[in-house]
Amino acid sequence: MKKILKISSLAFLLIAGVACENDDQTIAQAVGDPELIAPASGTEYELSPANETNEATTLIWNHADYDVQTEVNYEVQVALAGTDFATVISGGTTTNRFFTWSVAALNQVALDAGLTPYTPGDLDVRIRGTLGANAEMESFSNVITLTVTTYTTELPKLAVPGNHQGWNPPTAPRIASSGFNQTDYEGYMWLDGGFKFVGPNVAGAFAWGNTDWGDDGSFSGVLAESGESDIVATPGYYRVNANTTTLLYTVVPTNWGIVGAATPGGWDNSTALTYNATTKKWEGTVVMTAGGYKFRANNAWDINLGADSDLDGSMNYGGPDLSVDTAGTYNVVLDLSNPRQYTYSVTLQ
Repeated sequence: MKKILKISSLAFLLIAGVACENDDQTIAQAVGDPELIAPASGTEYELSPANETNEATTLIWNHADYDVQTEVNYEVQVALAGTDFATVISGGTTTNRFFTWSVAALNQVALDAGLTPYTPGDLDVRIRGTLGANAEMESFSNVITLTVTTYTTELPKLAVPGNHQGWNPPTAPRIASSGFNQTDYEGYMWLDGGFKFVGPNVAGAFAWGNTDWGDDGSFSGVLAESGESDIVATPGYYRVNANTTTLLYTVVPTNWGIVGAATPGGWDNSTALTYNATTKKWEGTVVMTAGGYKFRANNAWDINLGADSDLDGSMNYGGPDLSVDTAGTYNVVLDLSNPRQYTYSVTLQ
């Protein structure tokens, strides 16, 4: 019994000693901030979609110093220059002391921070260090400022709300410009009665209260901002063009078909396709022979679509002939619902 008591007492003293030792330990603290050493503040980057996968830059910093030996987590933080990081955009995380941005990644971070495409803008960049999952044990590096010219592959758009879809801008079909900062909008859609054009707000949302355009009252193809007169179209499928700089618009009815050596009508007569209001595509079943073809509207050559010059599957007005290599019955689909990004499929049954 005495031996048991001695062992129990010894265990108690050991446990108490460990507890006291833990009580005396100091909570880990940052004793040195990370130091961002590259790239140099003031470096300029002009980004391009032509080399999205290339390296844009690599950030390099000295390690943050904590009074315990443990792995440090780092976050690259980005904000509009001069805002004191009031709104922080995360540029990536790592446990290394370097972080590489591809062109596409830096472009997205800069856009998220609020830079305007194709216009040079300044970003403040810093490194935040934390110990494990404890966000209170954080440290921040010095701040560098980078000048970045961003790009966008998203074409500016206008919504076309009207009687054809319940006058609801968020769900209305779109027309798109030919490029950023261009105002020559185009698209295809079914119309039925009155409609207007509505621009996006600063957040990119389409809603009444945004800038909108109607007819100037002459009904001669002239737009007026906040025009009281609706533009009017009889029921049908239209090519719609609007230019918010010249304030001109056109609404041209179209009925689409397929034409060419591979089609029943040869190059003289289009084989008609049928508009499917559910899929918003032109569809048909066509017996074809090996040879070339195109899509055209109204059985005429004013509006026709072929391949682009690179034959990469996209379509251009007046582009080179498309072709099939094998005779047979084909399911033909023409999709014009995505403005300026027109696609097709010709599938052997």
